[in-house]
Amino acid sequence: MSSGNNCQLFFFFKPALSEKEATELVDIFFFFKVSGIRPLPSYDDQNFHVRVSRNKGAAEGADEYVLKITNSEDSQEPDLIEAQTQAMMFLSAEGFPSATPCLTKDGNIMSLEAGDTGPGNKKYMVRLLTYLPGMPVAKIATNAQILYEIGKLAASLDKALSEKFHHPSVKIFFFFQFIWNLANVPLLDQFFFFFGQNKYREVVEQVIELFFFFVIPKLSSFRACINHGDLNDHNILVDSSSASLENPQYRVSGILDFGDMSYGYYVFEVAIAIMYMMIESPDPLSVGGHVLAGFESVVPLTEEETGALFLLVSGRFSQSLVIAAHTALLYPENKEYLMITAKTGWKHLMTMSEVGQEAVEKTWFETAAAYTNGAPA
Repeated sequence: MSSGNNCQLFFFFKPALSEKEATELVDIFFFFKVSGIRPLPSYDDQNFHVRVSRNKGAAEGADEYVLKITNSEDSQEPDLIEAQTQAMMFLSAEGFPSATPCLTKDGNIMSLEAGDTGPGNKKYMVRLLTYLPGMPVAKIATNAQILYEIGKLAASLDKALSEKFHHPSVKIFFFFQFIWNLANVPLLDQFFFFFGQNKYREVVEQVIELFFFFVIPKLSSFRACINHGDLNDHNILVDSSSASLENPQYRVSGILDFGDMSYGYYVFEVAIAIMYMMIESPDPLSVGGHVLAGFESVVPLTEEETGALFLLVSGRFSQSLVIAAHTALLYPENKEYLMITAKTGWKHLMTMSEVGQEAVEKTWFETAAAYTNGAPA
């Protein structure tokens, strides 16, 4: 997703290459010959699923990849994309199901290339990433088992990045500012000019006010780390590890989209995961306890972090809904994908506000506590 450097309102050009142009990119810059290509949904980049046949001199057979063409704004930050890609490579080497880049013919992990025929003669950063198997969490009926595994994954991923990822490029995460970083929830008020006065704006204004007074002062007490920042229900892939239709067991088979990586806090990651796992759930308020239990099996939260969790989840709902609505106005052709969260997100945020922090936390914390006794609630 677009970075919004300096946390200002952002405007970017989403790539709009044709399948023919995308095919030519692969043919020209990588050691493959495209045998099939189709577009994939995306927020502000352009992605293609690519099937290739290896060129002469390489091993025979067909392989699958994702051609990722980064939006115009983020393409101006090659050091940031380098850091994100190096993190993906590191995590793959550590055993996480993360994609890795294919080298260009020049031996690079990415290439800045002229874009489509749209306005401004923009250039876009191009990468060819390994294709990961599985289906998005959004496509399955989630259960306690996979929610717990996703919480555990979120903590394990951040812990590995923070403790073991020492590539020189990592320093950029410490000073590059993302509008999507949870610490920037109070900056959402800059998007209100298009909102009008309605119940949705009122609940977001309430979240911002509470966030400013009860979360921002606590940030210095939270434990810092590097966040993936976008473990949503479309960025986590799973496959079934059992044949049972009544009680399927899942494992995470892929982690996608490292474009929102930033320097943040462990509690940010679990809040983001809880929020996105609520989106597709028929019982959204129960989700948080299972995700929290998985997360705390790796990184137990402190009292200060736990106390901020409700407002952090509410803050992420607010970010996702407000920024997506703004972006959909700028890019109506991509409205269907941009507004996926809004289909249930506003309802869930309003419900959290109406039920109240105390009752929601009681549900979450009692569910999480049940795991310490050996069985999920």
